[in-house]
Amino acid sequence: MAISVFDLFKIGIGPSSSHTVGPMRAAVLFVGALRERQLLERVTRLEVNLYGSLSATGIGHGTDRAVIMGLMGEWPDRIDPKQIAPRIAELLASGTLPLDGRLPVPFDWQRDMRLLEENLPYHPNAMTVVAFGESGELHRDTYYSVGGGFVVDAEQAAAGQLDQDHTRLPYDFSSAEELLQLCKRHGLRVSELMLANEKAWRSEVDIRAGLLRLWDAMRECVDNGLSQEGILPGGLNVRRRAARLHRSLQELGKPNVIGSTMSAMEWVNLFALAVNEENAAGGRMVTAPTNGAAGIIPAVLHYYMKFNPEASDDDVVDYLLGAAAVGILCKKNASISGAEVGCQGEVGSACAMAAAGLAEVLGATPEQLENAAEIGLEHNLGLTCDPVGGLVQVPCIERNAIAAVKAINAAQMALRGDGEHFISLDQVIRTMRDTGADMHDKYKETSRGGLAVSAIEC
Repeated sequence: MAISVFDLFKIGIGPSSSHTVGPMRAAVLFVGALRERQLLERVTRLEVNLYGSLSATGIGHGTDRAVIMGLMGEWPDRIDPKQIAPRIAELLASGTLPLDGRLPVPFDWQRDMRLLEENLPYHPNAMTVVAFGESGELHRDTYYSVGGGFVVDAEQAAAGQLDQDHTRLPYDFSSAEELLQLCKRHGLRVSELMLANEKAWRSEVDIRAGLLRLWDAMRECVDNGLSQEGILPGGLNVRRRAARLHRSLQELGKPNVIGSTMSAMEWVNLFALAVNEENAAGGRMVTAPTNGAAGIIPAVLHYYMKFNPEASDDDVVDYLLGAAAVGILCKKNASISGAEVGCQGEVGSACAMAAAGLAEVLGATPEQLENAAEIGLEHNLGLTCDPVGGLVQVPCIERNAIAAVKAINAAQMALRGDGEHFISLDQVIRTMRDTGADMHDKYKETSRGGLAVSAIEC
């Protein structure tokens, strides 16, 4: 199983990679399947069935709207987020869905958008789309959104193919132990090893350009988050804070990480809040590795670029490659899906990735990088996914800020050591997997437990 850095970091839209980006991609794939079978023009009705976590928090996460936009032929990395609301309003008013953006098909939202209180095999994020013609059912497909925008169909899931890429990599690894051995044997830093693997898919020029495009999208997301004020959508009346905090920090003058550590940490908080407020509003995002945890990796990278006058594009590339190495390990050996293992799989994985990326650009040895990631993930074990009202707002936005600061601390602690430590990253990842399996479903992105219930009870 081969995973690219561009699988983990994808440009999309908020508020969720597994509940918004993945379902939109699945719906587009369904349209493509109809096209391949020359069935598009014969469709007279569509039915969408959402199961498990996609049903439980689908409204708050925008799953229903995402599927509709996918059926209209829109991809999450290309769609203008500002066009979603008016196009949904037009569909509701007319009762007609432009399939593939061009073929009018009747769509009764109450009848044809079905949120079902049951689970399908293989993964809690499941959906089935059915197309009908004049004489009955034409085609149906079941898809699983397995976290971070990754999507597999029922056949792939049944075969255990939650990742389908079997590209041969020069330095393939499935554990941190293997990664460290490869780095030692070949005299490579983690970012160098990752770059060599990425060349199995594309040229170094394209890799660098692609990573810098991701960085541009991350910066644009922060800028958008800093420019917006008011109340986030969804009904919780959560007020945006990033713009106000930004003005406050600007009044303090130019921050200095040595003379004012507290000020530096406030900037980290600011960057994470800006990203996740923009995510909660359904804006343009980069999965890192998910949308629910999308603020952590950009916030730490912004911190490094802002406070290091010698920072360069090379650092951006190395940071993202170093972070992706840890993300690959989390995805291969546990999960990055909140619906599968709780928020430890999202915020915990992102914290570990950010700690690894920062350690890499600060000159860490591979052993120190592994230690940084281990510290970052270890202290997020057991973190539940309990979004209030099914919205990626409370506690998700603040949680990203806290984890970003935690990632910086993890990198600093690791760099003060020699890379030797008691618990390995592999052990922590296995523990995350086992903890997620033991965790009650109500704590895994269903809004049926934890803070999601306490907030309502209070």
